[in-house]
Amino acid sequence: MSENTELPKNWIKCELGEVVEIHDNERKPINNSERNSRIENKALNELFPYYGATGQVGWIDDFLSNEESVLVGEDAAPFLDPIKNKAYLVKGKFWVNNHAHILRGLQGYVSNKFILHQMNYVDYQEHVSGSTRLKLTKTALTKMPFTLCPFNEQNRITDKIDELFSELDAGVKELEAAQIKLKHYRQSLLKSAVEGALTQKWRDDNKDKIEETGKELLNRILIERKQRWEQNKLEEFKEKGKKPPKNWQDKYPEPVQPDTTDLPELPESWVWASVDQLVYESSYGTSVKCAYETGNTPVLRIPNVINKKVSISDLKETVDLFDIGLNKQLLSGDILIVRTNGSLSLMGQTALVRDIEDGFYFASYLLRLRTPMDTILPEWMDLYFGSKNARAWIENQASSSAGQNNISLSKFSNLHVPLPPLEEQVQLISMLANEFDSIDRQNEATDLGLKQSEAQRKNILKSAFSGQLVPQDPDDEPASVLLEKIKQERVAIAKISKPRKQSKPRKRVELMNTLLEVLTAENDWIDAQNAFQKCGIVDGTSTDRIEEIYTELRKLEKTGRIKIQRQGDFDQLKLTTQDIKED
Repeated sequence: MSENTELPKNWIKCELGEVVEIHDNERKPINNSERNSRIENKALNELFPYYGATGQVGWIDDFLSNEESVLVGEDAAPFLDPIKNKAYLVKGKFWVNNHAHILRGLQGYVSNKFILHQMNYVDYQEHVSGSTRLKLTKTALTKMPFTLCPFNEQNRITDKIDELFSELDAGVKELEAAQIKLKHYRQSLLKSAVEGALTQKWRDDNKDKIEETGKELLNRILIERKQRWEQNKLEEFKEKGKKPPKNWQDKYPEPVQPDTTDLPELPESWVWASVDQLVYESSYGTSVKCAYETGNTPVLRIPNVINKKVSISDLKETVDLFDIGLNKQLLSGDILIVRTNGSLSLMGQTALVRDIEDGFYFASYLLRLRTPMDTILPEWMDLYFGSKNARAWIENQASSSAGQNNISLSKFSNLHVPLPPLEEQVQLISMLANEFDSIDRQNEATDLGLKQSEAQRKNILKSAFSGQLVPQDPDDEPASVLLEKIKQERVAIAKISKPRKQSKPRKRVELMNTLLEVLTAENDWIDAQNAFQKCGIVDGTSTDRIEEIYTELRKLEKTGRIKIQRQGDFDQLKLTTQDIKED
Protein backbone atom coordinates (compact mmCIF):
# COMPACT_ATOMS: atom_id res chain seq x y z
CA MET A 1 0.00 0.00 0.00
CA SER A 2 1.66 3.21 -1.11
CA GLU A 3 2.11 5.97 1.47
CA ASN A 4 1.67 8.56 -1.29
CA THR A 5 -1.77 7.40 -2.45
CA GLU A 6 -4.22 10.30 -2.41
CA LEU A 7 -7.31 9.26 -0.50
CA PRO A 8 -10.90 10.46 -0.83
CA LYS A 9 -11.95 13.45 1.29
CA ASN A 10 -13.66 11.50 4.10
CA TRP A 11 -10.90 8.89 4.48
CA ILE A 12 -7.87 8.98 6.79
CA LYS A 13 -4.65 7.05 7.34
CA CYS A 14 -3.79 5.81 10.79
CA GLU A 15 -2.03 2.94 12.55
CA LEU A 16 -3.80 -0.41 12.84
CA GLY A 17 -3.58 -0.34 16.63
CA GLU A 18 -5.68 2.85 16.70
CA VAL A 19 -8.75 1.22 15.17
CA VAL A 20 -8.44 -2.58 15.40
CA GLU A 21 -8.70 -4.66 18.58
CA ILE A 22 -6.00 -7.31 19.05
CA HIS A 23 -7.07 -10.22 21.28
CA ASP A 24 -3.86 -12.23 21.53
CA ASN A 25 -4.72 -12.97 25.17
CA GLU A 26 -7.17 -15.57 23.82
CA ARG A 27 -4.37 -17.61 22.22
CA LYS A 28 -2.97 -20.78 23.76
CA PRO A 29 -0.73 -23.35 22.05
CA ILE A 30 -1.39 -27.05 22.66
CA ASN A 31 1.05 -29.59 21.26
CA ASN A 32 -0.07 -32.21 18.78
CA SER A 33 0.14 -35.19 21.14
CA GLU A 34 -1.98 -33.49 23.79
CA ARG A 35 -4.59 -32.46 21.21
CA ASN A 36 -4.75 -36.03 19.90
CA SER A 37 -5.28 -37.41 23.40
CA ARG A 38 -8.00 -34.85 24.08
CA ILE A 39 -9.98 -35.58 20.91
CA GLU A 40 -9.59 -39.37 21.00
CA ASN A 41 -12.94 -41.23 20.80
CA LYS A 42 -14.90 -37.98 20.41
CA ALA A 43 -17.36 -37.26 17.60
CA LEU A 44 -16.68 -34.44 15.14
CA ASN A 45 -19.64 -32.42 16.46
CA GLU A 46 -17.91 -32.35 19.87
CA LEU A 47 -14.77 -30.75 18.45
CA PHE A 48 -13.72 -27.21 17.53
CA PRO A 49 -11.29 -25.89 14.88
CA TYR A 50 -7.69 -25.31 16.03
CA TYR A 51 -6.08 -22.53 13.98
CA GLY A 52 -2.47 -21.58 13.22
CA ALA A 53 -0.57 -19.10 11.07
CA THR A 54 -2.22 -19.84 7.72
CA GLY A 55 -5.40 -21.75 8.54
CA GLN A 56 -6.82 -24.68 10.45
CA VAL A 57 -4.18 -27.15 11.61
CA GLY A 58 -6.35 -29.58 13.54
CA TRP A 59 -9.19 -30.05 16.04
CA ILE A 60 -9.55 -29.69 19.81
CA ASP A 61 -12.23 -30.51 22.38
CA ASP A 62 -12.76 -26.95 23.65
CA PHE A 63 -12.79 -23.33 22.48
CA LEU A 64 -11.30 -20.06 23.70
CA SER A 65 -12.95 -17.65 21.23
CA ASN A 66 -16.53 -17.27 20.06
CA GLU A 67 -16.61 -14.15 17.89
CA GLU A 68 -16.01 -13.51 14.21
CA SER A 69 -12.31 -12.67 13.94
CA VAL A 70 -9.53 -12.02 11.46
CA LEU A 71 -6.45 -14.17 12.04
CA VAL A 72 -3.10 -12.86 10.81
CA GLY A 73 0.04 -14.97 10.89
CA GLU A 74 2.63 -14.09 13.52
CA ASP A 75 5.25 -16.35 11.98
CA ALA A 76 5.36 -19.09 9.31
CA ALA A 77 3.11 -16.92 7.10
CA PRO A 78 3.99 -15.96 3.49
CA PHE A 79 4.62 -12.31 4.41
CA LEU A 80 6.74 -11.48 1.37
CA ASP A 81 4.72 -13.44 -1.20
CA PRO A 82 2.75 -10.87 -3.22
CA ILE A 83 0.06 -13.41 -4.12
CA LYS A 84 -0.65 -15.58 -1.06
CA ASN A 85 -2.99 -14.39 1.69
CA LYS A 86 -1.64 -13.60 5.14
CA ALA A 87 -5.02 -13.24 6.87
CA TYR A 88 -8.23 -15.26 7.00
CA LEU A 89 -11.70 -14.87 8.51
CA VAL A 90 -13.02 -17.30 11.15
CA LYS A 91 -16.45 -17.58 12.73
CA GLY A 92 -18.14 -19.53 15.53
CA LYS A 93 -16.27 -21.23 18.35
CA PHE A 94 -12.57 -21.88 17.86
CA TRP A 95 -9.10 -22.11 19.41
CA VAL A 96 -5.97 -20.29 18.15
CA ASN A 97 -2.35 -21.23 18.83
CA ASN A 98 0.46 -18.71 19.28
CA HIS A 99 1.33 -18.52 15.56
CA ALA A 100 -1.54 -16.17 14.62
CA HIS A 101 -2.77 -12.80 15.91
CA ILE A 102 -6.50 -12.39 16.64
CA LEU A 103 -7.99 -9.17 15.23
CA ARG A 104 -11.50 -7.73 15.54
CA GLY A 105 -13.14 -4.45 14.70
CA LEU A 106 -15.45 -2.74 17.18
CA GLN A 107 -18.98 -3.57 16.08
CA GLY A 108 -20.53 -0.73 14.09
CA TYR A 109 -17.19 1.02 13.63
CA VAL A 110 -14.80 -1.26 11.72
CA SER A 111 -15.92 -4.22 9.61
CA ASN A 112 -13.99 -7.48 10.09
CA LYS A 113 -14.16 -8.11 6.35
CA PHE A 114 -12.70 -4.66 5.76
CA ILE A 115 -9.81 -5.61 8.07
CA LEU A 116 -9.41 -8.98 6.33
CA HIS A 117 -9.07 -7.58 2.82
CA GLN A 118 -6.77 -4.78 3.92
CA MET A 119 -4.45 -7.23 5.74
CA ASN A 120 -4.23 -9.25 2.53
CA TYR A 121 -3.28 -6.13 0.56
CA VAL A 122 -0.86 -4.22 2.79
CA ASP A 123 2.91 -4.61 2.27
CA TYR A 124 4.54 -6.46 5.19
CA GLN A 125 8.15 -5.88 4.06
CA GLU A 126 9.00 -3.18 6.61
CA HIS A 127 7.04 -4.71 9.49
CA VAL A 128 8.39 -8.27 9.81
CA SER A 129 11.71 -9.19 11.38
CA GLY A 130 14.02 -12.21 11.43
CA SER A 131 16.36 -13.84 8.96
CA THR A 132 15.50 -17.54 8.72
CA ARG A 133 11.92 -17.28 10.02
CA LEU A 134 10.06 -14.01 9.54
CA LYS A 135 7.97 -12.81 12.48
CA LEU A 136 5.29 -10.15 12.83
CA THR A 137 5.36 -9.08 16.47
CA LYS A 138 2.32 -7.60 18.17
CA THR A 139 4.17 -4.29 18.50
CA ALA A 140 4.93 -4.22 14.78
CA LEU A 141 1.36 -5.23 13.96
CA THR A 142 -0.13 -2.32 15.91
CA LYS A 143 2.08 0.13 14.00
CA MET A 144 1.15 -1.15 10.53
CA PRO A 145 -0.60 1.42 8.29
CA PHE A 146 -4.38 1.20 8.12
CA THR A 147 -6.73 3.11 5.84
CA LEU A 148 -10.01 4.02 7.51
CA CYS A 149 -13.11 5.10 5.60
CA PRO A 150 -16.73 5.71 6.73
CA PHE A 151 -18.39 2.58 8.16
CA ASN A 152 -21.16 2.49 5.55
CA GLU A 153 -18.57 2.74 2.80
CA GLN A 154 -16.62 -0.13 4.39
CA ASN A 155 -19.68 -2.32 3.89
CA ARG A 156 -20.18 -1.16 0.31
CA ILE A 157 -16.52 -1.91 -0.43
CA THR A 158 -16.57 -5.40 1.11
CA ASP A 159 -19.85 -6.24 -0.67
CA LYS A 160 -18.30 -5.22 -4.00
CA ILE A 161 -15.10 -7.18 -3.26
CA ASP A 162 -17.19 -10.25 -2.40
CA GLU A 163 -19.10 -9.89 -5.67
CA LEU A 164 -15.96 -9.56 -7.81
CA PHE A 165 -14.05 -12.26 -5.92
CA SER A 166 -17.00 -14.60 -6.34
CA GLU A 167 -16.78 -14.18 -10.12
CA LEU A 168 -13.03 -14.82 -10.00
CA ASP A 169 -13.56 -17.87 -7.76
CA ALA A 170 -15.93 -19.36 -10.33
CA GLY A 171 -13.32 -18.92 -13.05
CA VAL A 172 -10.57 -20.35 -10.84
CA LYS A 173 -12.75 -23.34 -10.04
CA GLU A 174 -13.16 -24.06 -13.76
CA LEU A 175 -9.42 -23.73 -14.39
CA GLU A 176 -8.56 -26.01 -11.48
CA ALA A 177 -11.12 -28.55 -12.68
CA ALA A 178 -9.47 -28.44 -16.11
CA GLN A 179 -6.08 -29.09 -14.50
CA ILE A 180 -7.46 -32.12 -12.66
CA LYS A 181 -8.94 -33.47 -15.90
CA LEU A 182 -5.60 -33.01 -17.68
CA LYS A 183 -3.82 -34.82 -14.85
CA HIS A 184 -6.27 -37.73 -15.06
CA TYR A 185 -5.99 -37.82 -18.84
CA ARG A 186 -2.19 -37.95 -18.58
CA GLN A 187 -2.39 -40.89 -16.18
CA SER A 188 -4.95 -42.70 -18.33
CA LEU A 189 -2.66 -42.32 -21.35
CA LEU A 190 0.29 -43.65 -19.36
CA LYS A 191 -1.78 -46.56 -18.05
CA SER A 192 -2.87 -47.41 -21.58
CA ALA A 193 0.75 -47.23 -22.73
CA VAL A 194 2.32 -49.43 -20.02
CA GLU A 195 -0.42 -52.04 -20.40
CA GLY A 196 -0.06 -52.20 -24.19
CA ALA A 197 -3.53 -50.91 -25.10
CA LEU A 198 -2.18 -47.69 -26.65
CA THR A 199 -0.21 -49.58 -29.30
CA GLN A 200 -2.65 -52.44 -29.90
CA LYS A 201 -3.37 -51.34 -33.48
CA TRP A 202 0.34 -50.66 -34.11
CA ARG A 203 1.19 -54.22 -33.05
CA ASP A 204 -1.48 -55.66 -35.31
CA ASP A 205 -0.15 -53.64 -38.25
CA ASN A 206 3.56 -54.32 -37.57
CA LYS A 207 3.68 -57.86 -36.17
CA ASP A 208 5.84 -59.01 -39.09
CA LYS A 209 8.31 -56.12 -38.65
CA ILE A 210 9.31 -56.85 -35.05
CA GLU A 211 12.85 -58.24 -35.09
CA GLU A 212 13.14 -58.99 -31.37
CA THR A 213 10.43 -59.70 -28.76
CA GLY A 214 10.57 -58.28 -25.27
CA LYS A 215 11.82 -61.61 -23.94
CA GLU A 216 14.60 -61.74 -26.51
CA LEU A 217 15.51 -58.13 -25.75
CA LEU A 218 15.74 -58.98 -22.04
CA ASN A 219 18.08 -61.91 -22.77
CA ARG A 220 20.32 -59.61 -24.82
CA ILE A 221 20.37 -57.03 -22.02
CA LEU A 222 21.27 -59.71 -19.46
CA ILE A 223 24.18 -60.90 -21.60
CA GLU A 224 25.49 -57.36 -22.03
CA ARG A 225 24.92 -56.70 -18.31
CA LYS A 226 27.23 -59.61 -17.41
CA GLN A 227 29.80 -58.57 -20.00
CA ARG A 228 29.89 -55.04 -18.55
CA TRP A 229 30.39 -56.48 -15.05
CA GLU A 230 33.26 -58.66 -16.24
CA GLN A 231 34.86 -55.71 -18.06
CA ASN A 232 34.66 -53.55 -14.92
CA LYS A 233 36.15 -56.33 -12.76
CA LEU A 234 39.08 -56.79 -15.16
CA GLU A 235 39.75 -53.04 -15.02
CA GLU A 236 39.72 -53.21 -11.21
CA PHE A 237 42.25 -56.08 -11.21
CA LYS A 238 44.46 -54.14 -13.62
CA GLU A 239 44.37 -50.96 -11.53
CA LYS A 240 45.38 -52.94 -8.45
CA GLY A 241 48.10 -54.80 -10.35
CA LYS A 242 46.48 -58.15 -9.57
CA LYS A 243 45.95 -61.21 -11.72
CA PRO A 244 42.30 -62.33 -11.93
CA PRO A 245 41.83 -65.32 -9.58
CA LYS A 246 40.56 -68.67 -10.78
CA ASN A 247 36.81 -68.84 -11.51
CA TRP A 248 36.38 -65.13 -10.73
CA GLN A 249 33.50 -64.95 -13.20
CA ASP A 250 31.49 -67.23 -10.88
CA LYS A 251 31.14 -64.35 -8.43
CA TYR A 252 28.88 -62.46 -10.83
CA PRO A 253 25.81 -61.27 -8.83
CA GLU A 254 22.76 -62.55 -10.70
CA PRO A 255 20.03 -59.90 -10.93
CA VAL A 256 16.79 -60.18 -8.98
CA GLN A 257 13.91 -61.83 -10.87
CA PRO A 258 10.60 -59.90 -10.93
CA ASP A 259 7.76 -61.15 -8.74
CA THR A 260 4.90 -61.46 -11.24
CA THR A 261 2.39 -63.06 -8.87
CA ASP A 262 -0.18 -60.26 -8.87
CA LEU A 263 0.90 -58.45 -12.01
CA PRO A 264 -1.49 -57.96 -14.97
CA GLU A 265 -1.09 -59.98 -18.15
CA LEU A 266 1.00 -58.30 -20.83
CA PRO A 267 0.74 -58.44 -24.65
CA GLU A 268 2.24 -61.59 -26.13
CA SER A 269 5.45 -59.93 -27.33
CA TRP A 270 6.09 -58.20 -23.96
CA VAL A 271 7.73 -59.55 -20.81
CA TRP A 272 8.05 -58.50 -17.17
CA ALA A 273 11.57 -57.61 -15.98
CA SER A 274 12.99 -56.19 -12.77
CA VAL A 275 14.88 -52.90 -12.57
CA ASP A 276 17.87 -54.94 -11.42
CA GLN A 277 17.82 -56.96 -14.65
CA LEU A 278 17.70 -53.85 -16.83
CA VAL A 279 20.60 -51.92 -15.29
CA TYR A 280 24.27 -52.77 -15.06
CA GLU A 281 25.19 -49.98 -12.65
CA SER A 282 23.19 -48.52 -9.76
CA SER A 283 24.51 -46.40 -6.93
CA TYR A 284 23.98 -43.83 -4.21
CA GLY A 285 25.38 -40.33 -4.60
CA THR A 286 28.02 -38.49 -2.61
CA SER A 287 27.67 -36.89 0.81
CA VAL A 288 30.63 -34.52 0.42
CA LYS A 289 30.05 -30.94 1.54
CA CYS A 290 28.74 -28.62 -1.17
CA ALA A 291 28.19 -24.88 -1.49
CA TYR A 292 27.32 -22.30 -4.14
CA GLU A 293 29.89 -21.09 -6.70
CA THR A 294 33.02 -22.92 -5.50
CA GLY A 295 34.13 -23.74 -9.05
CA ASN A 296 34.57 -27.44 -8.23
CA THR A 297 32.50 -30.49 -9.21
CA PRO A 298 28.78 -29.60 -9.73
CA VAL A 299 26.48 -31.87 -7.71
CA LEU A 300 22.78 -32.37 -8.50
CA ARG A 301 20.50 -32.49 -5.44
CA ILE A 302 16.80 -33.10 -4.76
CA PRO A 303 15.85 -29.50 -5.82
CA ASN A 304 17.39 -30.27 -9.22
CA VAL A 305 14.91 -33.11 -9.87
CA ILE A 306 11.67 -31.30 -10.70
CA ASN A 307 8.57 -32.64 -12.47
CA LYS A 308 10.52 -35.55 -14.02
CA LYS A 309 13.13 -33.20 -15.42
CA VAL A 310 16.71 -32.39 -14.41
CA SER A 311 17.25 -28.69 -13.75
CA ILE A 312 20.70 -27.17 -13.28
CA SER A 313 19.38 -24.01 -11.64
CA ASP A 314 20.03 -23.69 -7.89
CA LEU A 315 23.24 -25.65 -8.45
CA LYS A 316 25.82 -26.38 -5.76
CA GLU A 317 29.40 -27.56 -6.16
CA THR A 318 31.76 -29.51 -3.93
CA VAL A 319 33.65 -27.40 -1.40
CA ASP A 320 36.85 -29.40 -1.94
CA LEU A 321 38.28 -30.87 -5.14
CA PHE A 322 36.41 -34.08 -5.96
CA ASP A 323 37.60 -36.50 -8.65
CA ILE A 324 34.69 -38.68 -9.75
CA GLY A 325 36.29 -40.29 -12.82
CA LEU A 326 34.82 -40.63 -16.30
CA ASN A 327 32.80 -43.75 -15.50
CA LYS A 328 31.15 -42.31 -12.39
CA GLN A 329 30.10 -38.89 -13.67
CA LEU A 330 26.51 -38.42 -14.81
CA LEU A 331 25.88 -39.37 -18.43
CA SER A 332 22.94 -38.85 -20.78
CA GLY A 333 20.62 -41.81 -20.31
CA ASP A 334 21.18 -42.08 -16.54
CA ILE A 335 18.03 -42.12 -14.41
CA LEU A 336 18.04 -40.16 -11.12
CA ILE A 337 15.68 -41.12 -8.29
CA VAL A 338 14.72 -39.07 -5.21
CA ARG A 339 15.22 -41.65 -2.47
CA THR A 340 14.26 -39.46 0.54
CA ASN A 341 11.58 -36.81 0.96
CA GLY A 342 9.13 -35.59 3.57
CA SER A 343 6.36 -35.90 0.99
CA LEU A 344 5.46 -39.47 0.06
CA SER A 345 4.34 -38.37 -3.40
CA LEU A 346 7.77 -36.79 -4.10
CA MET A 347 9.80 -39.69 -2.72
CA GLY A 348 10.74 -42.07 -5.56
CA GLN A 349 10.20 -39.45 -8.26
CA THR A 350 12.54 -39.94 -11.21
CA ALA A 351 14.12 -37.88 -13.96
CA LEU A 352 16.03 -38.86 -17.08
CA VAL A 353 19.38 -37.14 -17.56
CA ARG A 354 19.60 -35.66 -21.07
CA ASP A 355 22.40 -33.79 -22.85
CA ILE A 356 24.35 -33.05 -19.67
CA GLU A 357 27.82 -31.53 -19.69
CA ASP A 358 30.85 -33.50 -18.51
CA GLY A 359 31.79 -33.49 -14.84
CA PHE A 360 28.40 -33.54 -13.06
CA TYR A 361 27.75 -35.82 -10.09
CA PHE A 362 24.81 -36.32 -7.71
CA ALA A 363 24.12 -36.12 -3.96
CA SER A 364 23.45 -38.91 -1.49
CA TYR A 365 19.67 -38.35 -1.32
CA LEU A 366 19.48 -39.40 -4.98
CA LEU A 367 19.95 -42.80 -6.62
CA ARG A 368 21.37 -43.39 -10.09
CA LEU A 369 20.42 -46.17 -12.55
CA ARG A 370 22.39 -46.86 -15.71
CA THR A 371 21.18 -49.26 -18.41
CA PRO A 372 23.26 -50.90 -21.17
CA MET A 373 21.44 -48.59 -23.61
CA ASP A 374 21.73 -44.81 -23.37
CA THR A 375 18.55 -44.17 -25.38
CA ILE A 376 15.04 -45.63 -25.75
CA LEU A 377 15.16 -48.15 -22.86
CA PRO A 378 15.96 -45.60 -20.09
CA GLU A 379 13.30 -43.24 -21.49
CA TRP A 380 10.73 -46.05 -21.45
CA MET A 381 11.70 -47.00 -17.88
CA ASP A 382 11.45 -43.37 -16.72
CA LEU A 383 7.96 -43.09 -18.24
CA TYR A 384 6.86 -46.29 -16.50
CA PHE A 385 8.19 -45.08 -13.13
CA GLY A 386 5.64 -42.26 -13.30
CA SER A 387 2.67 -44.57 -13.90
CA LYS A 388 0.02 -45.18 -11.27
CA ASN A 389 1.00 -48.85 -11.05
CA ALA A 390 4.69 -48.09 -10.41
CA ARG A 391 3.94 -45.23 -8.00
CA ALA A 392 1.66 -47.45 -5.89
CA TRP A 393 4.42 -50.07 -5.63
CA ILE A 394 7.13 -47.49 -4.80
CA GLU A 395 5.05 -45.80 -2.09
CA ASN A 396 4.15 -49.18 -0.60
CA GLN A 397 7.84 -50.06 -0.30
CA ALA A 398 8.77 -46.81 1.47
CA SER A 399 9.97 -46.74 5.05
CA SER A 400 9.49 -43.71 7.29
CA SER A 401 11.73 -42.18 9.94
CA ALA A 402 11.72 -38.74 11.59
CA GLY A 403 9.07 -37.50 9.17
CA GLN A 404 11.06 -38.56 6.09
CA ASN A 405 9.98 -41.21 3.58
CA ASN A 406 12.75 -43.33 2.13
CA ILE A 407 13.25 -46.07 -0.46
CA SER A 408 16.54 -47.95 -0.62
CA LEU A 409 18.39 -48.88 -3.77
CA SER A 410 17.90 -52.58 -3.08
CA LYS A 411 14.12 -52.14 -2.80
CA PHE A 412 13.86 -49.99 -5.90
CA SER A 413 15.86 -52.61 -7.83
CA ASN A 414 13.01 -55.07 -7.22
CA LEU A 415 10.47 -52.90 -9.05
CA HIS A 416 8.84 -54.71 -11.98
CA VAL A 417 8.97 -53.11 -15.44
CA PRO A 418 6.94 -54.16 -18.53
CA LEU A 419 9.39 -54.63 -21.42
CA PRO A 420 7.99 -54.30 -24.98
CA PRO A 421 10.05 -54.93 -28.12
CA LEU A 422 12.44 -52.07 -28.84
CA GLU A 423 10.52 -50.94 -31.93
CA GLU A 424 7.33 -50.70 -29.87
CA GLN A 425 9.12 -48.74 -27.16
CA VAL A 426 10.06 -46.18 -29.82
CA GLN A 427 6.43 -45.97 -30.95
CA LEU A 428 5.11 -45.64 -27.38
CA ILE A 429 7.62 -42.92 -26.50
CA SER A 430 6.68 -40.99 -29.64
CA MET A 431 2.92 -41.26 -29.07
CA LEU A 432 3.20 -40.22 -25.43
CA ALA A 433 5.54 -37.33 -26.25
CA ASN A 434 2.99 -35.89 -28.69
CA GLU A 435 0.09 -36.23 -26.26
CA PHE A 436 2.07 -34.98 -23.26
CA ASP A 437 3.21 -31.96 -25.26
CA SER A 438 -0.42 -31.06 -25.92
CA ILE A 439 -1.28 -31.56 -22.22
CA ASP A 440 1.67 -29.38 -21.17
CA ARG A 441 0.53 -26.55 -23.45
CA GLN A 442 -2.98 -26.70 -21.98
CA ASN A 443 -1.53 -26.72 -18.45
CA GLU A 444 0.53 -23.65 -19.28
CA ALA A 445 -2.62 -21.89 -20.47
CA THR A 446 -4.50 -22.75 -17.25
CA ASP A 447 -1.51 -21.67 -15.13
CA LEU A 448 -1.49 -18.34 -16.93
CA GLY A 449 -5.22 -17.97 -16.29
CA LEU A 450 -4.73 -18.63 -12.56
CA LYS A 451 -1.90 -16.09 -12.34
CA GLN A 452 -4.00 -13.50 -14.13
CA SER A 453 -6.83 -14.19 -11.70
CA GLU A 454 -4.55 -13.58 -8.70
CA ALA A 455 -3.23 -10.39 -10.29
CA GLN A 456 -6.81 -9.24 -10.82
CA ARG A 457 -7.55 -9.80 -7.10
CA LYS A 458 -4.68 -7.51 -6.19
CA ASN A 459 -5.94 -4.88 -8.64
CA ILE A 460 -9.39 -5.09 -7.06
CA LEU A 461 -7.92 -4.58 -3.58
CA LYS A 462 -5.76 -1.71 -4.85
CA SER A 463 -8.88 0.00 -6.20
CA ALA A 464 -10.75 -0.74 -2.98
CA PHE A 465 -8.22 0.87 -0.63
CA SER A 466 -7.56 3.88 -2.82
CA GLY A 467 -11.25 4.77 -2.91
CA GLN A 468 -11.85 3.85 -6.55
CA LEU A 469 -13.87 0.63 -6.24
CA VAL A 470 -17.20 2.14 -5.15
CA PRO A 471 -18.49 5.75 -5.24
CA GLN A 472 -18.32 7.86 -2.08
CA ASP A 473 -21.49 9.11 -0.39
CA PRO A 474 -21.12 12.72 0.88
CA ASP A 475 -23.71 11.96 3.58
CA ASP A 476 -21.47 9.29 5.16
CA GLU A 477 -19.95 10.13 8.50
CA PRO A 478 -16.26 11.06 7.90
CA ALA A 479 -13.58 8.64 9.03
CA SER A 480 -12.07 11.32 11.29
CA VAL A 481 -15.30 11.40 13.30
CA LEU A 482 -15.39 7.60 13.27
CA LEU A 483 -11.86 7.48 14.71
CA GLU A 484 -12.86 9.76 17.60
CA LYS A 485 -15.87 7.55 18.34
CA ILE A 486 -13.59 4.49 18.38
CA LYS A 487 -11.35 6.20 20.94
CA GLN A 488 -14.34 7.10 23.10
CA GLU A 489 -15.74 3.57 22.85
CA ARG A 490 -12.40 2.14 23.97
CA VAL A 491 -12.35 4.45 27.01
CA ALA A 492 -15.89 3.43 27.89
CA ILE A 493 -15.08 -0.30 27.59
CA ALA A 494 -11.97 0.13 29.73
CA LYS A 495 -14.09 1.67 32.52
CA ILE A 496 -16.43 -1.32 32.68
CA SER A 497 -15.41 -3.32 35.74
CA LYS A 498 -14.59 -6.91 34.97
CA PRO A 499 -15.18 -9.74 37.49
CA ARG A 500 -11.90 -10.87 38.98
CA LYS A 501 -11.10 -14.46 38.18
CA GLN A 502 -9.81 -16.72 40.91
CA SER A 503 -6.14 -17.26 40.30
CA LYS A 504 -4.98 -20.82 40.05
CA PRO A 505 -1.77 -21.77 41.83
CA ARG A 506 0.99 -21.76 39.22
CA LYS A 507 3.59 -24.42 38.97
CA ARG A 508 6.85 -22.97 40.20
CA VAL A 509 9.34 -22.50 37.38
CA GLU A 510 12.95 -21.72 38.10
CA LEU A 511 13.63 -18.58 36.08
CA MET A 512 16.91 -18.09 34.26
CA ASN A 513 18.39 -15.00 32.66
CA THR A 514 19.32 -16.36 29.22
CA LEU A 515 18.14 -18.94 26.74
CA LEU A 516 21.64 -20.43 26.73
CA GLU A 517 21.35 -21.15 30.46
CA VAL A 518 18.03 -22.93 29.94
CA LEU A 519 19.32 -25.10 27.09
CA THR A 520 22.53 -25.91 28.98
CA ALA A 521 20.54 -27.06 32.02
CA GLU A 522 18.07 -29.03 29.88
CA ASN A 523 20.79 -30.80 27.82
CA ASP A 524 18.10 -32.25 25.51
CA TRP A 525 15.33 -31.21 23.13
CA ILE A 526 12.87 -28.78 24.73
CA ASP A 527 9.77 -27.08 23.33
CA ALA A 528 10.65 -23.49 22.46
CA GLN A 529 7.57 -22.32 24.37
CA ASN A 530 8.77 -24.05 27.55
CA ALA A 531 12.27 -22.66 27.11
CA PHE A 532 10.88 -19.13 26.80
CA GLN A 533 8.74 -19.63 29.93
CA LYS A 534 11.85 -20.62 31.88
CA CYS A 535 13.35 -17.30 30.76
CA GLY A 536 10.33 -15.55 32.26
CA ILE A 537 8.39 -15.04 29.02
CA VAL A 538 4.69 -15.22 30.00
CA ASP A 539 1.55 -13.18 29.35
CA GLY A 540 2.32 -9.59 30.32
CA THR A 541 6.06 -9.81 29.82
CA SER A 542 7.48 -6.58 28.44
CA THR A 543 8.10 -6.33 24.73
CA ASP A 544 11.73 -5.42 25.38
CA ARG A 545 12.30 -8.65 27.30
CA ILE A 546 10.61 -10.73 24.59
CA GLU A 547 12.72 -9.08 21.88
CA GLU A 548 15.84 -9.67 24.02
CA ILE A 549 15.19 -13.42 24.11
CA TYR A 550 14.34 -13.57 20.38
CA THR A 551 17.56 -11.69 19.60
CA GLU A 552 19.51 -14.24 21.63
CA LEU A 553 17.71 -17.09 19.82
CA ARG A 554 18.62 -15.69 16.39
CA LYS A 555 22.25 -15.19 17.48
CA LEU A 556 22.53 -18.76 18.82
CA GLU A 557 21.02 -20.14 15.62
CA LYS A 558 23.28 -18.03 13.37
CA THR A 559 26.44 -19.14 15.20
CA GLY A 560 25.44 -22.81 15.15
CA ARG A 561 25.12 -23.06 18.94
CA ILE A 562 21.63 -24.59 18.81
CA LYS A 563 19.58 -26.96 16.70
CA ILE A 564 15.95 -26.26 15.80
CA GLN A 565 13.46 -28.91 14.68
CA ARG A 566 9.74 -28.83 13.93
CA GLN A 567 7.45 -31.18 15.91
CA GLY A 568 3.81 -30.82 14.84
CA ASP A 569 2.86 -27.16 15.41
CA PHE A 570 5.84 -26.40 17.63
CA ASP A 571 9.54 -25.70 17.36
CA GLN A 572 11.95 -27.57 19.61
CA LEU A 573 15.39 -26.36 20.64
CA LYS A 574 18.56 -28.19 21.66
CA LEU A 575 22.06 -27.01 22.52
CA THR A 576 24.66 -28.19 20.01
CA THR A 577 27.15 -30.36 21.88
CA GLN A 578 29.88 -30.50 19.22
CA ASP A 579 32.08 -27.56 18.37
CA ILE A 580 31.03 -25.77 15.20
CA LYS A 581 33.84 -24.58 12.98
CA GLU A 582 33.06 -21.63 10.80
CA ASP A 583 34.30 -21.60 7.23
